[in-house]
Formats: sequence, C-alpha cells, structure tokens
Amino acid sequence: MTTLYIDADACPVKTEAERVATRHTIPMKVVSNGGLRPSQNPLIETVIVPDGPDVADMWIADRAGVGDVVVTGDIPLAARCVEAGALVVKHNGETLTAKNVGQALATRDLMADLRAADPFRQGGGKAFSKADRSRFLDTLERIVRQAKGISR
Repeated sequence: MTTLYIDADACPVKTEAERVATRHTIPMKVVSNGGLRPSQNPLIETVIVPDGPDVADMWIADRAGVGDVVVTGDIPLAARCVEAGALVVKHNGETLTAKNVGQALATRDLMADLRAADPFRQGGGKAFSKADRSRFLDTLERIVRQAKGISR
C-alpha cells in the first residue's frame, strides 16, 4: 500500500499533501522534531522524532520504499529514498528520480562550497510562489496515481 511521507520541518505544502492523501485514501506520515499541530484527519499521522541532525530524514529513509511517495526539499534524503524505490517530489513540484538526483546532489554540494568560500554569497533561493504551490499539487496528484499503480 502506498504511503505518503512528508519531511515536515519547513514544508510549505502540508495542507496540499493532506488533500491529495485524503482524495486517494492513502496514509500520510508527517515527520518532524515537533512544533506541528496534529491533523484531525484519521489518514494523517504526526510522527515526532527526537531532536538531532537529520533524525526525521533517517526515520523517513528507513521506511520509504517501492510504491511510496516522499515530499522533501532535502536532497540527501531524496537520494536515499529514490535508491529505495520511492517516488520523490520537492515542494516546488520538481520530481527527483534516479536520472536526476545525482546532479541535484552535485549542485547542492557545489553551492555549499561556493557559500563557504564567499561569506557574502549567503541567503536562499527565490521565494515560494503560488505557481510553485500549484505545480506541486499537480505533480503530487500524478505521482500518487503512479505510486498506487506500483504498489498493487
């Protein structure tokens, strides 16, 4: 059975993911180290993990597999989940697959090196937009349908 895993720390699309999970009647695990209000939806489980670096990521990576969907912006977590056979969607609707996750990891590492070399090159990327939210919703819908076909 397909399960939807949400890397919930700083996830701007939890509400959209819950709508998709409810529409498809699949369980959704919202994983964080605290500070989230639990959903009243019986399909949604809030998983609180201990504080610590990457504890939520490890929890998800240890459980996600073939037929599951993971929503994360964390590239190393995405790589582990793709390797395990899960389908991965970033918050902006971009999918990460075996074909592109290696390049995403390399780009992430390059940008970290550039930021470390130049203290004035700080800050994040562009702001999360309505178009990103819409693209995410469309992509998640498509990916969940695909995952449900795989898990049968």
